Amino acid sequence: MRSLLPLIASVVLAMAARTFTYAADMPQSVAPFPVPVAADGVQRATITLDSYSYVPGYLVVEAGKPVELTLTSVTTITPHNFIIKDPAGSLSVEQDVGAGKTVVVKFTPTKPGVFPIYCDKRLWPMPSHRDKGMEGKLEVK
Repeated sequence: MRSLLPLIASVVLAMAARTFTYAADMPQSVAPFPVPVAADGVQRATITLDSYSYVPGYLVVEAGKPVELTLTSVTTITPHNFIIKDPAGSLSVEQDVGAGKTVVVKFTPTKPGVFPIYCDKRLWPMPSHRDKGMEGKLEVK
C-alpha cells in the first residue's frame, strides 16, 4: 500500500493541473445549436462529454416536443453527469455517464426558458466539474 501512495499522489496532481488548463482554455461564448426535429416528431442530438465540456454546449429545443439526447463520454477515466434542473420544477433531468460510455436521456420540456446544463461530479477535495467550466445551456422556445 505504501508504494501506491506516490503513484496516487502524482495522478491526482496531474489531473488537477490538467483541469485548471481546460477551464482556462474554455471558450466564453458558445453558438446555439438548434436540435433538429425528426420525422417522428422527436428532437434528437448527440452530446459529447469531454474533459470538462459539453459539445455542443448550447441546445435550442421546442417546448411540448420530446427530446432524446445521446450522451457520449470520450474520457478514459473521469465519469461525468448531465443535469438540467428548473428551480420551478417544470424540468428535471439527471443522468450519470461513465467514462467511455454512451447513454440516452429522454424528456419533454413543457415551459419556455433558458436552463443551465452542468456536471456536479468532483474528486474531493477538488472543485466540481461545473466549477471547472463543465456547463452549458438548454433554451426551450
